[in-house]
Amino acid sequence: MTRPSTAADPAELEAFLAAFPHVEYFDIFYTNLCGVPRGKRLRRHEMKGAFADGRFLPGSVLVVDTTGLDVEESGLVWEDGDADRLAWPVPGTLTLAPWLGDDAAQVMLAMHELDGTPCQLDPRQILKTVLDRYAADGLTPVLACELEFYLLDAERTPEGGIQLAKGSDGRRPTQAQVYGLDADDIESKYLRALWEACDAMCIPSGAAIAEYAPGQLEVTLAHKPDALAACDDAIRFKRAAKGVAASMGRTATFMAKPFADQSGSGLHIHVSMNDKTGHNIFTSEALEGSETLRHAIGGACVFAADSMAFFAPNANSYRRFRRNSYAPVRAGWGTNNRTVPLRVPAGPPSSRHIEHRICGADANPYLAVAAVLASMHHGLTNKTDPGPPVVGDGYGETGERLPTDWGYAVERLARSELLEGYFGRRVLDMFATVKRVEQERFNGVVTPLDYDWVLRSA
Repeated sequence: MTRPSTAADPAELEAFLAAFPHVEYFDIFYTNLCGVPRGKRLRRHEMKGAFADGRFLPGSVLVVDTTGLDVEESGLVWEDGDADRLAWPVPGTLTLAPWLGDDAAQVMLAMHELDGTPCQLDPRQILKTVLDRYAADGLTPVLACELEFYLLDAERTPEGGIQLAKGSDGRRPTQAQVYGLDADDIESKYLRALWEACDAMCIPSGAAIAEYAPGQLEVTLAHKPDALAACDDAIRFKRAAKGVAASMGRTATFMAKPFADQSGSGLHIHVSMNDKTGHNIFTSEALEGSETLRHAIGGACVFAADSMAFFAPNANSYRRFRRNSYAPVRAGWGTNNRTVPLRVPAGPPSSRHIEHRICGADANPYLAVAAVLASMHHGLTNKTDPGPPVVGDGYGETGERLPTDWGYAVERLARSELLEGYFGRRVLDMFATVKRVEQERFNGVVTPLDYDWVLRSA
């Protein structure tokens, strides 16, 4: 068994243990294809071994579905003997985990084969493979993930439904009050605890806003010239947001569409592009951006439909795509326009960048960002023309209709030659296999809606 060069140095652990002698419990976790963190809770005395020798995890965890069930069709359960892989701590991710208690910490893991090579199905490695293309071209994506979420009661209703959490005044929010400060004031205790957790975890969190529905929030994360670290921030932020909420008797949900009659929650990906000197090659006095920016947009337009299963990975994800919903339904781009999937925001020339607005908040950040960056790389390499920007309402009848059927989106991804050129055949096949099994399991459930619609009328 070979120690990979990318594993965290044991000296990082030694420094942490010296600084926090009271910490006794450590969550070590890996994020698989479905974007769900899974791992183990270790005692303090076990951590030196985890940093020195890695930690074994079963290969089946690479491809369990969203609910944690094995996907036997993957070939990584019985045929593979559920063979172990080695998970190694990710440098810079060993931090306190305040919502778990004063004596708790956590660290992220990256999965490797026993010979030390990165596991092909680890989403971090999938993204790293795309980033290697940029490095070879002397380019560095500068990226941030922007996540929306709802705060709910931890307890479901007697009918099995969900309801918004009560604020500190004992009331449930009933109005959207987008950008309203009253909504932020109601959640001030939660937000302060969340910001404190982010600070303890070295997650560069910033402004919080009330989003376009009651109980819906967004917290900004800083741009980074390290896309892997930016996605690590997103994963750790989601874990913190959920953990802090749970400690207060609430649920923070990043479900794409928790309420049929309210706004869905998105993952907006902001990307600019630096050259070797640190200059943003998208810089332009014109809001339409530089020629390179338009080429990158062109690639993103070409890849959008093929990538939908990464951007919208669950059945519920597709309920978010509706006209006039701030979730795009057609391919296209525009300047200072929130009705299109690819927006060039207003700002100083040096800040010129792309806001990719298709993904739901339930998307795996590593896979979503990998698909976005692969598409932009394709556009830059092939000098793809995005066509004219959309002016006004992007929900009109111009531009390719984005897939809004889960099954079709998965099959389109599985057949995509464009994505195969960046992700490889095995990654696409395995992701599609997991999602096909999820579809079969999801569609096999008889719901109350079935009874409401056809019990008597059939």
